Amino acid sequence: MEVSVRRAEPGDAEAVSRLFDGPCAVSGTLQLPYPSVEAWRRRISPSEGIHSLVAVLEGEVVGELGLVVLEHPRRRHVGEIGMAVRDDRQGLGAGRALLEAALELADRWIGLSRIELQVYTDNERAISLYERSGFVVEGTHRSYALRDGRFVDAYSMARLRTDAP
Repeated sequence: MEVSVRRAEPGDAEAVSRLFDGPCAVSGTLQLPYPSVEAWRRRISPSEGIHSLVAVLEGEVVGELGLVVLEHPRRRHVGEIGMAVRDDRQGLGAGRALLEAALELADRWIGLSRIELQVYTDNERAISLYERSGFVVEGTHRSYALRDGRFVDAYSMARLRTDAP
């Protein structure tokens, strides 16, 4: 099964909303349960500095990644990413394909030299993926977010390019 990646379109909103309604996606991200299709339609619609990509497997949207280029004049070299893969499609390469596509976009077309993300400290699968892609843990946020009635910690991770233009 081959995973393809493309830019998200407003018509993908229903699939992305379903993706973020899964228990793993809710517990692994900062998204709230019961996502709104309309909110996702607005969020993935093309806008300046926000790049939303989707992973497609067997004709279905199975993952979404957002790459946000920071607007502050002194931080325009920085992008932030967040992503999720549909619960029943994890482990099939969608996360890897999304991350590779986002890093290629950041490196070769946008010219970012720093990519940042936050990941819960117990999300071993995601941490491993990020480390294989050159991300390192820069710090730990204690009681970072409320998840299922408890506060959980998160790592702040980043990937730096020393060869950026």
